[in-house]
Amino acid sequence: MFAESVSFAYRTAVRVVNAARLVMESYSRRMRRIVITGPESSGKTTLALGLARRSGGAYVPEVAREYLEKLGRPYTEQDLLAIAQAQIQKENEIVHEAGGNGLLICDTDLITIRIWSEEKYGHCDPWIIEQTERRPYDLWLLCTPDMPWEPDPLRENPHDRDRLFDVYERMLCALGKRYGVMSGDRDTRIHQSANAISDLTI
Repeated sequence: MFAESVSFAYRTAVRVVNAARLVMESYSRRMRRIVITGPESSGKTTLALGLARRSGGAYVPEVAREYLEKLGRPYTEQDLLAIAQAQIQKENEIVHEAGGNGLLICDTDLITIRIWSEEKYGHCDPWIIEQTERRPYDLWLLCTPDMPWEPDPLRENPHDRDRLFDVYERMLCALGKRYGVMSGDRDTRIHQSANAISDLTI
């Protein structure tokens, strides 16, 4: 199983590199890239889907859930690298399908995987760290965990979401990312997000 995950990571890395030219072309256009982020069970996917529907933007799903559901064993640190590479590949594919224009709504980015790794293992793969520092997005929407915890077999941190929210905010600040804090119910968050996006410089 471990060898299979390493092979998967290698194949994914090759596809990521092959897609890089297409993605770099989109950077020269005006595709605005928005990341929805925050601790577990803070309404990220609900916001991402609602915002994509409202704006007509392209939606990039989180790949970690599908990866872990198919894994058939406890995940390892190496799996986090494979998940990170698969997330970038998925994003690159959707950017290409969208023609590099419009709005891209990402239901996570590698900052989440970096925090996940540092919380779980005390460190993070250098490639993931580099991507969090260099990969460009226009805005991060940081979701407040101001809603009831929704149990899920893949979730791990029901009791310290507020602490993790602070971890996310400190990371965004340390990396110099432009972000806004989203709170309240679904409609309120979508309204807040739309306003934050409209404030972006075109």
